[in-house]
Amino acid sequence: MISADGRGALGRSVAANVAQGLRLSGDLTGLDVGALLRRLGKGVTEDGGAPAATRVQPDGDGAQPHPGDRPGTLPRDHLRVTDTPVLQTARFEELTPAELYGLLRLRVDVFVVEQACPYPELDGRDAEPGTVHLWFADDEGRVLATIRVLENGEDRSIGRVATAVSARGRGLSAQLIRRGIELCDGRTIDIGAQAYLESWYERFGFRRSGPDYLEDGIPHLPMRRLPS
Repeated sequence: MISADGRGALGRSVAANVAQGLRLSGDLTGLDVGALLRRLGKGVTEDGGAPAATRVQPDGDGAQPHPGDRPGTLPRDHLRVTDTPVLQTARFEELTPAELYGLLRLRVDVFVVEQACPYPELDGRDAEPGTVHLWFADDEGRVLATIRVLENGEDRSIGRVATAVSARGRGLSAQLIRRGIELCDGRTIDIGAQAYLESWYERFGFRRSGPDYLEDGIPHLPMRRLPS
């Protein structure tokens, strides 16, 4: 964890990278690192843990509970939700630094912080040429919900389904799943779903394809959607 006042080589390294991303110029000597980090978000953390392509946590389209609604979860910033969030699609090389930051921050907020589950969120697959990132953003560009579609040979997989606390219950994840299925062009699609969401994914044509398993202490099951 980088301290709030930004002391140390790691804090100044992060600040330098952030400054470069923001196209700031000049010597960083005397830079208030803590203020710069607070400007971008509440802190920077380093986390490690479990396999990735099975992280699926939708907002339930208003019909399913979400771990973020349980008492005792960590509070997070409440994003302002507009009436007309914009669905966006991009491959890794098409993402702006601000878009990439927003996608990764939301995923870490949900999968690492909210679910109290340290694991390597950055698994290397985001940058693969065949990966497509989908997300909804508000009118200020802040990410409200996201998924990614991966190429697994001839098949596809959908994962990293996450929705900001303040944007849940609006069906954003459901819309992203439907669009993700369209992008798979009639190919077989695999997911690793949290077990309590099995019926939610069945709405989109996914069916159980194997036994339950634990991932980081959370019950999951493999599901597959065959071409129609």
